[in-house]
Amino acid sequence: MASTTRFEQRSPMPVSAAELFAWHMRPKAFVRLTPPWQDVRLEVDPGPMRVGAEPIISVPIVGPFRKRWHARITEIDEGAGFVDEQVSGPFGSWRHAHRFEADSSVGGTEDRCALVDRVDYRLPFYPFGQVAAGPIRRDLERLFAHRHRRTLSDLRRHLDDGPRDAEGRPRSLRVAITGASGLVGTQLEAFLFTGGHEVRRLVRREPAPGSNEFCWDPAAGTVDPAALEGVDAVVHLAGSTVNQRWDAAGKASILNSRVQGTTTIAEAIAAMDTPPAVLVSASGTGYYGHRDAIVGEDAPQGEGFLAEVAGAWEASTAAASEAGVRVVRARLAVVLTPAGGALEQMLGVFRMGLGGPLGGGQQGFSWVSLDDAIGGMYRAISDDQIRGAINLAGPEMVTQREFAKTLGSVLGRPAFFPVPAGLLRAALGEMSAALLEGVRATPDTLTRVGYRFEAPTLRDCLRQGLGLA
Repeated sequence: MASTTRFEQRSPMPVSAAELFAWHMRPKAFVRLTPPWQDVRLEVDPGPMRVGAEPIISVPIVGPFRKRWHARITEIDEGAGFVDEQVSGPFGSWRHAHRFEADSSVGGTEDRCALVDRVDYRLPFYPFGQVAAGPIRRDLERLFAHRHRRTLSDLRRHLDDGPRDAEGRPRSLRVAITGASGLVGTQLEAFLFTGGHEVRRLVRREPAPGSNEFCWDPAAGTVDPAALEGVDAVVHLAGSTVNQRWDAAGKASILNSRVQGTTTIAEAIAAMDTPPAVLVSASGTGYYGHRDAIVGEDAPQGEGFLAEVAGAWEASTAAASEAGVRVVRARLAVVLTPAGGALEQMLGVFRMGLGGPLGGGQQGFSWVSLDDAIGGMYRAISDDQIRGAINLAGPEMVTQREFAKTLGSVLGRPAFFPVPAGLLRAALGEMSAALLEGVRATPDTLTRVGYRFEAPTLRDCLRQGLGLA
C-alpha cells in the first residue's frame, strides 16, 4: 500500500481565527468554495456543520462519467478549525484539516490570522494510480488557490462594502431575494449567508418545510406578507431567460415575466407600513440598445427589443420609488463564469481552437465577472449614495473581437474563426441581434463610490473564473 501524500496551502486572512471559523460554519460556504470550472454537485446536504455530518457530492471524472464522494466531519475545534475525511470516493484515502491559526508570519492578531488547508491523501489502485500523481497535485494546487482567493475576496468585500451601524460597526441584514436559484442569485445568497446575513428566498412553488423559502406568484401579483416583513433589502433577479427563440410567444414571455414580477415586488413593498430601505432590481445593459459610443448610466434608452424590455422592466419599480424606497436599477452586463451563461456555452468551441468573433467583431462587448456582479449588488444594498441606474460592468471596454482574442489567449488556443452574421441570423432569427449588436457600458457609479473590482480587466475575469490566475 502506498504511503499518504501531504498537500498544504497557507494564506493570510484579514479577520480573526474566530471570524474565519464562523465564515466556514455558515450555510452555503460550500457553494462559495466550489470551483466554477468544475461541475461539482451536492447530492446530500447534511445541514448544519457538526461532528458526524456526512455530505455527499458528485464530481466529474472523465467526460460524462461522475464519481460520488461521501465525506464525514470527524472533528470540530471551536473557533480554530475542523476536519473532514472520505468515507468513500475517488481517493484511496483523504483527510482534510481546515485550520484557522494565529501566525506571526502573517501578523496573527485579533483581526488577522492564517487559513491553512492541510490534506493527507492516498491515490487509488496502487501502484497504477501513481501515474496520476502529478496531474492530481496540480489540480489540488489550482483548487486551493481558488478557494483561498475566493475566501479572501469575500472577507475583504464584507469588510470594505458591508453595512455599518451608527457607530461604524458591521451589522447584519435581512435580505429577500427572487431568482435565488439562478446563476447570480445562487452565489449572491451564499455570499450573504457566509457574511452573517439572513436570507429569505422567494419561490414560485410550495416552500420547503423549515426552510428560508417564502411563496410568491408574479402571475397573480401576490407575495406572502411574511416574506418581506422586517427585511432591510430586497434583491429582485427573477425573469424568464432571453436564451430562447424570439418568436411572439418567446418575446412575450421575456417581457411579461420581468414586468409582472417587478410590479408585484414593487407594489408589495409600497403597501408595507415599514418597507425595506432598498430595492435592488436587475436590468441589463441592453437598455442602451446597439451603439458604438461608450455609455454611462445617464445615457438615454436605446432602440430594439432588449432596450424595450429593459425600459419596461425598470419602469415597473415605480411603486416602490413613489413609496420613498431607495431603488437601484442594476444594469447587468454579460456575466462571465464557466459555471453557466454565455462563457459556459462558448468554452467548448474555443477549447477546440474553433472560436472567433461574431459577425464583424467590432460591436461592443460589455462584461462583468460573477464576483463583481455580486459585489456591485452588495455595495448597492449597503451604500445610501447609490440610487437609480448603475452599470454592473467591468471597467475595461472591449469589442467582440477583442473578447474572442483574449479568451483564446487565456486558453492557449487560436481564435480567428469568425461566425458570419448571415449564418447567425439564419440560425437564430431576431435573437441574433443579442449577439451581433452591442454596447460598451462604463461602471461610472461604482467607480465614483470607490468600489474595488475583483476583476478589473477581461483577462483577470477569465483567468480567475477558469482557475488559471
